[in-house]
Amino acid sequence: MGAPKAALEWHGSTLLRRICGIVGRAVDGPVVVVRAPGQDLPGLPDGVAVVEDAREGRGPLQGIAAGLNAIRDRAEVSYVSSTDVPLLHPRFVATVLRALDDETDVVLPEVGGHRHPLAAAYRTALAEQVERLIAEDRMKPAFLFERVRVKRLDAGALLADPALAALDPGLDSVLNLNERDDYAAARARPAPEITVRRFGALRRLGDGLPDPAVVRAATLGEAAAAAGLTLDEHVVAALNGDQITRDPQAPLAAGDAVAFLAADAGG
Repeated sequence: MGAPKAALEWHGSTLLRRICGIVGRAVDGPVVVVRAPGQDLPGLPDGVAVVEDAREGRGPLQGIAAGLNAIRDRAEVSYVSSTDVPLLHPRFVATVLRALDDETDVVLPEVGGHRHPLAAAYRTALAEQVERLIAEDRMKPAFLFERVRVKRLDAGALLADPALAALDPGLDSVLNLNERDDYAAARARPAPEITVRRFGALRRLGDGLPDPAVVRAATLGEAAAAAGLTLDEHVVAALNGDQITRDPQAPLAAGDAVAFLAADAGG
């Protein structure tokens, strides 16, 4: 890529900031970022933990081991994501996690003729098996899949979820960026369609924008700008009716609904 993927700009935010926010919306446990030893990271949302690989440049299993070990005492299941999937949708994460059952250790999407071990669900108890493979210098995820119970989800199985089929019909959630041209093409895509509403005194703003309105925005800040608003101490947003935030870098995805409300300076 020619530059650290984690810090690549994405609609005024970064790839890493976006992925943390998207995954965080789909899970009810901690979000952990695994970095190379001493690696500088861009700003992260509050509450995100950072751990380090035991050794640098050892491939995805090393990072998976670090992540699973970091949360195995707090969660039974983990969704593992790479940094370079900016079109990841929270519904994709939820669909993969829901597919894990008592007879499964790993839920592995297989889309476009490729397996996606960095868009998969893992039981955190697998940390010990992953560590053993690393000790044996068997560093490919395929070696883990030979030893555990894997449920493979092809495109048909994933899109059997009607919500995912509506929100991410092309399964762009697994589209990763390996070269500058990949990044440029993804960044040139239109932002997701978001429904925006304004309440109270804010309804008078927006240069004639209908209410509700459908706008294109990849972040809360972009949605506010499209609605003729500025996120400050006087404005608060409710995302999909529950998450309350003023963070302009909070990521948005197709189908989201944002309600902007007036708030006093202490609100």
